[in-house]
Amino acid sequence: MTVEGTAARKPRRSSKRTSASGTKAEGAQSAEPQLVQLLTPEGERVQHPEYDIDLSPEELRGLYRDMVLTRRFDAEATSLQRQGELGLWASLLGQEAAQIGSGRALRDDDYVFPTYREHGVAWCRGVDPTNLLGMFRGVNHGGWDPNTNNFHLYTIVIGSQTLHATGYAMGVAKDGADSAVIAYFGDGASSQGDVAESFTFSAVYNAPVVFFCQNNQWAISEPTERQTRVPLYQRAQGYGFPGIRVDGNDVLACLAVTRSALERARRGEGPTLVEAFTYRMGAHTTSDDPTRYRHDDERAAWEAKDPILRLRAYLEKQGYADAAYFEELETESETLGKRVREAVRAMPDPEHMAMFDHVYADGHALVDEERAQFAAYQASFVDGEVK
Repeated sequence: MTVEGTAARKPRRSSKRTSASGTKAEGAQSAEPQLVQLLTPEGERVQHPEYDIDLSPEELRGLYRDMVLTRRFDAEATSLQRQGELGLWASLLGQEAAQIGSGRALRDDDYVFPTYREHGVAWCRGVDPTNLLGMFRGVNHGGWDPNTNNFHLYTIVIGSQTLHATGYAMGVAKDGADSAVIAYFGDGASSQGDVAESFTFSAVYNAPVVFFCQNNQWAISEPTERQTRVPLYQRAQGYGFPGIRVDGNDVLACLAVTRSALERARRGEGPTLVEAFTYRMGAHTTSDDPTRYRHDDERAAWEAKDPILRLRAYLEKQGYADAAYFEELETESETLGKRVREAVRAMPDPEHMAMFDHVYADGHALVDEERAQFAAYQASFVDGEVK
């Protein structure tokens, strides 16, 4: 399946939506699931008996910088797609804490298997943001060497990367290494058979893998409550390993929980499922229109939990960052946006007819017909205008 089709979905407004507080569908468990949180939406620091963390002001500023620059890059990529420079873009807007928190929990020798939306994790792994865009422009198949950063190429097929991660983790265990593997996927992908199979194999073989599910509430137009009758993290129980739900908009909690799960994997104690309870602020991709299936009040409720604003509030309250710091970061952010924009516009145009070349090994009459139609369409343009 492709990024645009995890299932046959009808765009519609759901009468039963997962609320900002995590309310479940009728018939599911009534009690709210426990949520690991270290930083409230108001920027207040709270303690947790199992997953507390102690970070220096410099480390906190670093997490804030990561999230700000990732959001700036993501916004620039969205704008470039709207301007016709990219064919498609999957925004991470609203999910910065889940990605930066978990990404910064990794060691250099850990290995990452992403989906197509882990731009923040890519940032943490040292992948140049401009390398992410070649694939979405159609000029390469990824643009980076996975072994250089221990960050696999983006996976468009929904859920298959969890199997790749499980197999890799089994190999890590056989090699006797103490590194860990992490697989990212969304709430929609959790309904795929590949994910269930990866849970089974990882549990049986005690694989050192962390399954990091970013539950952003919507699998394209399908709400989470239409995919599961229990909180996603509880699915791990049926496979014999622990599951944890963390506030996905709390970068400190995401860091602490992921770090703990990775350490558990390295100790040989097997897999963990982490459900980062967050929200997709924008569209599924730039070809999606979320106004057709969800309401503005839902987004407004989640905007009040913005991961960047809550960490900024904490930094300001504690006196860990001043106006000069934020101004300097704003300048750095704009510089990054300009660099990304210039890099994409300097990329070659994709070869339009290449998409027909390797669909079938021996050719196909329908593909030949489509190629001819597309060639005629392209020929109808002269210097950007229709003849």
